[in-house]
Amino acid sequence: MTEPLPPSSTAGDGAAAPLPPARFAYDRHTWKEIAHLLANMPVAVFGFVYVVATLFTSSALTVTVIGFPLLAAALMGARQLGKLERARARALLGVHVDEPSPLPLRRRDGDGGGFFAQLWMALKDPVGWRTVLYDFIRLPWGVFTFAITLTSLFVLWPVLPFIARGMANVDRAMVRGLLSPSDELERRIAELESDRGVVVDTAAADLRRIERDLHDGAQARLVNLAMGLGLAKEKLLEDPDAAAAMVDEAHGEVKLALQELRDLARGIHPAVLTDRGLDAALSSVASRCTVPVKVTADLPARPAAAIEGIAYFTVSELLQNVSKHSRAASASVEVWRSADRLLIQVWDDGRGGARLDGGTGLKGLAERLNAVDGLLAVQSPEGGPTVITAELPWRDRSAQDDAAGAPGRR
Repeated sequence: MTEPLPPSSTAGDGAAAPLPPARFAYDRHTWKEIAHLLANMPVAVFGFVYVVATLFTSSALTVTVIGFPLLAAALMGARQLGKLERARARALLGVHVDEPSPLPLRRRDGDGGGFFAQLWMALKDPVGWRTVLYDFIRLPWGVFTFAITLTSLFVLWPVLPFIARGMANVDRAMVRGLLSPSDELERRIAELESDRGVVVDTAAADLRRIERDLHDGAQARLVNLAMGLGLAKEKLLEDPDAAAAMVDEAHGEVKLALQELRDLARGIHPAVLTDRGLDAALSSVASRCTVPVKVTADLPARPAAAIEGIAYFTVSELLQNVSKHSRAASASVEVWRSADRLLIQVWDDGRGGARLDGGTGLKGLAERLNAVDGLLAVQSPEGGPTVITAELPWRDRSAQDDAAGAPGRR
């Protein structure tokens, strides 16, 4: 007996599967691109009219005293038009272009350099001039995209998504090319702004540390000393022996207060660094480390006082980490000059595992070095050894550096 065929085979070769339901081929991204293209003409007309009405008018008035200020104001207004265009491209085309840094007409200290300096800065603003060029050349393109898109909605709607994607890509290229900030310049400005913040924060933290050390250390001892001497003065005639004991105790307090002040002064700027240079200062730091440290300094001359101080405190902090965290048996410090860089390398045979985010102060040290165009590299596998290399820009020592250090020499 012949088995019956399955239902799917009984229909024969000529039978066709049911067609899928009809769906509109336009997704939300396509509609956003179409909306952007349709808005191109009114936006382009507005930008073109602004450029012609403000820029060319102010340029024609440069023969008078108000021409250049008007031109600067026109460029700053063009910056705002560029900001609106970047927002429109971000919302409708998905183009994420970083906002350029604002003109530094007013610094944080309130000093903008005077009216003419601010005027010149606004007149040479590359972001404003690129936005002017963008608005000037956009008029024919805006009219073209508006006409093509509007016509295709009624005549060429089956292929409009492809047409819209092609024209939108041209818009994306124009936004990226003319309205994006200068990568290198903006990167450098961002670095300098960040570095300035690090320097300000570090200076404030150092001032707070000095204030705390003075208040909790030497100041407290001097207050106790004054009270002790006052009591000794009262007992001088009644009980000379007790007064002598109090004076002897006060003498000890004076020695301790002097030692704390000396340590505090060394933490601000050690005298040995000013008098004898980096080699002797680093040897002094190494002698206070709990681990035997070998110091090698191969410098043809002394660097600038600021660089010398940064190098000293960098090595001091790294050796403190060696004492506290490394469990090392030996360590070494090498300092040398290579071209226009000062290189510092601190090595120890400890347990390793040091990281910039490990909570040992290396991250803060790296930020402080970055603030002066330096860098910090850490190589510390688990089990050791640890090699930390610091790099600083080399600047020659000036006569002002020597003159500034002269009064402190004894």
